[in-house]
Amino acid sequence: MNRSSRFGASCALALLVALAFAPAPAAADGDDTALTNLIALASQRLALAEPVARWKWANHQAITDTPRENALLADVAKRAATANVDPAFARAFFQDQIDASKDVQNALFAEWRATQPPQGPAPDLATSTRPQLDRLTQAMVTGLARVQPLRATPDCPSRVAQALANWKSLTRYDSTRSSALTHALGHVCDSGGVGATG
Repeated sequence: MNRSSRFGASCALALLVALAFAPAPAAADGDDTALTNLIALASQRLALAEPVARWKWANHQAITDTPRENALLADVAKRAATANVDPAFARAFFQDQIDASKDVQNALFAEWRATQPPQGPAPDLATSTRPQLDRLTQAMVTGLARVQPLRATPDCPSRVAQALANWKSLTRYDSTRSSALTHALGHVCDSGGVGATG
């Protein structure tokens, strides 16, 4: 199984994992189901970096698209306010999603330049990938509302790190995307970063 297939399989399993957990808010009692859900959603979003990169490669487009990124962040701030999520938190979290996605896209571009360009037709972003991204955006805003009570707790970074480690173990997450996923979770906690697990 090649790297892309392994990554796709991991993300398919991530979706099943996310659906298996009840949508409970993060709590001080150590139940980190909401964190696990958010990690799974971030992973699913990162999986879409590959079709986006394939489209940009085929159409000779730059990886960074500042107007689209700014439009997403403005939309996220509005959705956050409606969902009782701090808009600044939502913008910081989604900036991390954008940056993590670009990390993956840049790595793919470098790989394709060094080895072999992607084969087959590029995916249709308008009819396939962007609708998936939009659904994930809404799910992630809802997920932020559930983890918001945890953000200021002293053990937030270590709980995020432990939830991430548990989730990677459960899903056999593709290690080549590990740093991007850690990047995507950089502002879940008020203090920033993902703490050590011990």
